[in-house]
Amino acid sequence: MKDDNAAIANRIAGGVHQSLRHDSAHKHVTGTAEYTDDIMEPVGTLHACLGLSTVAHGHIEAMDLSAVEAAPGVCWVMTAADIPGVNDISPNGLHDDPIFATETVEFWGQPLFAVVAQTRELARRAARLAKVRYRKLPHALDIESATAAGYPYVTAPLTLQRGEVDTALAGAPHRLAGRMVVGGQDHFYLEGQIALAVPGEDAEVTVHVSTQHPSEVQHMVSHALGVPANAVTVSVRRMGGGFGGKETQMNLFACVAAIAAKRLKCAVKLRPDRDDDMVATGKRHDFAIDYDVGFDDTGRIQAVRGDYAARCGFSADLSGPVTDRALFHADNAYFYPHVRLSSHPLKTNTVSNTAFRGFGGPQGIIAAERIVEEIAYATGQDTLAVRRRNLYENGQLTPYHQTVEDQILPRLIDELEASSDYQARRRAILEANARGGVIRRGIALVPVKFGISFTATWFNQAGALVHVYSDGSIQLNHGGCEMGQGLHTKVAQVVADAFQVDIDRVLITRTQTDKVPNTSATAASSGTDLNGMAAEDACRQIVDRLRAFAVEAYDITPDEFALTPAGVVLGQRVMAFDAFIRAAYMARIQLSAAGFYKTPKIHWNRQTGQGRPFYYFSYGAAVAEVSVDSLTGEYVIERADILHDVGKSLNPALDKGQVEGAFVQGTGWLTSEELWWNAEGELRTHAPSTYKIPLASDRPKVFNVALADWSVNKERSIKRSKAVGEPPFCLGISVFEAIGMAVASFADYRICPRLDAPATPERVLMAIDRMKRGA
Repeated sequence: MKDDNAAIANRIAGGVHQSLRHDSAHKHVTGTAEYTDDIMEPVGTLHACLGLSTVAHGHIEAMDLSAVEAAPGVCWVMTAADIPGVNDISPNGLHDDPIFATETVEFWGQPLFAVVAQTRELARRAARLAKVRYRKLPHALDIESATAAGYPYVTAPLTLQRGEVDTALAGAPHRLAGRMVVGGQDHFYLEGQIALAVPGEDAEVTVHVSTQHPSEVQHMVSHALGVPANAVTVSVRRMGGGFGGKETQMNLFACVAAIAAKRLKCAVKLRPDRDDDMVATGKRHDFAIDYDVGFDDTGRIQAVRGDYAARCGFSADLSGPVTDRALFHADNAYFYPHVRLSSHPLKTNTVSNTAFRGFGGPQGIIAAERIVEEIAYATGQDTLAVRRRNLYENGQLTPYHQTVEDQILPRLIDELEASSDYQARRRAILEANARGGVIRRGIALVPVKFGISFTATWFNQAGALVHVYSDGSIQLNHGGCEMGQGLHTKVAQVVADAFQVDIDRVLITRTQTDKVPNTSATAASSGTDLNGMAAEDACRQIVDRLRAFAVEAYDITPDEFALTPAGVVLGQRVMAFDAFIRAAYMARIQLSAAGFYKTPKIHWNRQTGQGRPFYYFSYGAAVAEVSVDSLTGEYVIERADILHDVGKSLNPALDKGQVEGAFVQGTGWLTSEELWWNAEGELRTHAPSTYKIPLASDRPKVFNVALADWSVNKERSIKRSKAVGEPPFCLGISVFEAIGMAVASFADYRICPRLDAPATPERVLMAIDRMKRGA
């Protein structure tokens, strides 16, 4: 009972830095959380379905939709000719991403038309009756074929450079080069893409949608309808997962639903099935990374040259910033004295790849870890020793010329190495592997340094709207979107702390573009950083007004006013918060405020490849131990230990949940989640039956996750916390590296196994065979 009382006291004190439950946790487990598909449909709601192409590249010679139009229940068939505004949903102004293809199809699964019918089932059946005749054109599906065919870049490449790379490479005591292929990944959100559009009067339309970027949906719908943005309201209560897949990919579904709703003057819902969703929406970018590294006898890196080619798909989408961020993280935690890194964002005849948790950073980081792995095997050292030797020191410059000022990895690694008993376990693994046998083990400790901020500087802004009602209840609205990560809970904690009230007083409302305008995407791990600070700014304005009111009304000095968990201190008296707010209302004090925040200090010049794109770095480290069956290539994660840096955590329970989930998702990317297109360009891994995400049984048998509770953000972030969404995703690399060690045991650790990702059982078996042959 004493502990319960202490927990209640902490909660009443505002709850910041406390482990409060997710605001919708009870709704998630009871099935009462309302998602877009749960919204009560207006009478007469119609349902849409997309008609998709069945060639990877071809000229449309004829498209007969008469059977579609005549199908039972069909109300309308929409093509590009029916779009009243602009047939484009590209998020970057390049106008290369049509809602519907017109003359040329650029990937298998590209939308050609939409059917609107009385029911979803009737729309789906009708869509399959289309007769489309194509003149097939040559297609390139991957990096190698696109390069061979001379395909162009979808967006401008980037080069980061510092020092004299060629000279340093030529003069290095040791030098090696290689290539690593890193596969893509489907977002596999539990709630698929969905939009419900409800027409209003005149040009107005309201779109209920599962998106991470309401303002972008607002802009895309307004352009497609040919109306100003103020006529479009986008509303989001929560998503059933996003991971970046609902940052730009939602534009298609929202625009189709909105156009149909305005045309037919009734509500229209578009919810594709899982197969169509996976075929028609973008994924994490595949990369082929060529590296050339020079190092000395101790394994210290002297120079690195890297080329990062990405499969981007038929249009640019977000490939520019994604491939940029891959370069930003190509050093991971390591200092490269001389470095030149170049991106190659290649066009392919596949769906346009897009944002995914980490946004290119994981692809850059894994290349850095491959370089460390190569050096370790070449010099006969433990990979951890090479990692330690090359860690950044404060004052050193990154390849993009930002100074590292907050390096905490040495302490973090020391603590994790000790708490995980890494050295003793590694010795035991070496001894067990030396005895031979079918089952081989591996262990790896991998650090992560991850930059926090949007590299598009203008996105580093946020707004919030806070209302204090006359009864003392508080309503919070901000520009961030809740997708299960606990953003709303954290920002509500900030508001409760500002007024020193129970968090139950704070009602979190749905994100809407008519409440907070010009919002940035909930992405780049910056949701809490940006929206928390904006909400705090709004609260500060209200508190300042309340203080001024108290000074005048109660004849006290400003220092004699305080908001406390026990009530409002007014000199020698304490007044209940409700009563004080009522008095302020009666005195006509404004109890509402719009807050705003923009991240300071950051700047970036893409032309020179220099600047400070990140406000700060988040750090972490993981130790993974695996066992690999050398007869089947299958693996088991025996144990994982994680120590992660979230600064002064706003909510440790939510942060630990993010670390755990990110680690498992990162492991899936590198081990089981394989995307496969056939020779004709059709995605064959388009459902749970063929695309293998990690199961509950795939989690580590022993899973120890801790937060570095001694860490405090040196920058003025919200309550000195740090972002947590994306950085721990990269900790899954430790599993990949541990599998590599188990494979390398078949060559007595003399040869780097050079596994490509994902490390499926087939790839593991082939790597073991190479080790046995000494190749």
